[in-house]
Amino acid sequence: MPRPAPVPPPARRAADVRAPIADKRDAIMRAATHVFAQHGFFNAQVADVARAAGVAAGTVYLYFRSKDDLLVSLFERTMKDAIAEGRAALVGATDPRERLRRIARLHLERLGRDRDLAVVFQVELRQSTKFMERFSSSYLREYLGIIREAVEAGQAAGLFRAEINPTAAAKILFGALDEMATNWMLSRRRYPLENDADTVLDLFLHGVGSRPAPTGGAA
Repeated sequence: MPRPAPVPPPARRAADVRAPIADKRDAIMRAATHVFAQHGFFNAQVADVARAAGVAAGTVYLYFRSKDDLLVSLFERTMKDAIAEGRAALVGATDPRERLRRIARLHLERLGRDRDLAVVFQVELRQSTKFMERFSSSYLREYLGIIREAVEAGQAAGLFRAEINPTAAAKILFGALDEMATNWMLSRRRYPLENDADTVLDLFLHGVGSRPAPTGGAA
């Protein structure tokens, strides 16, 4: 009796092929975040990243051209995620003040749940003019645009002063959140960073002037 012909293995789907590649790339980026935070970007070596990721040094170069490319990739991925999360968080929020509150809280939550990422963003990315130029001219502009849109909506609704430059306002709010993140990163105390969001937003919306006492009332 003739033996049946062997059945060829099923063709691997493109997603199945890409998955291990994506996993290894992600592992390298996670390792780089930790190594850059612990040793500083300029002191860190690609070999340190490879060791932390559990791969050979040459493997890193299969995914990234250089250590600089690795840092830029960390920035770009994080900003893409932040922009996507920011837009998703605003779905259903019609009040411009609530939109700003959600943006502020999400901004601090993202950095507060990963101290290594906070160190890379607040310190390591800012030690090079080249990285700062890229930081300012690409994804940061889009991120600031999300804040600016909320400010413009508040102006249109009569909630915010019409004469305020919305771009300047967006930069001011971002700067305040950025400073709170830096302070949290440098502090020896451990506390939920996102708890600072309401304080920042209250100051942003109402300033530091005392509020006038209510007039009138029951005799």
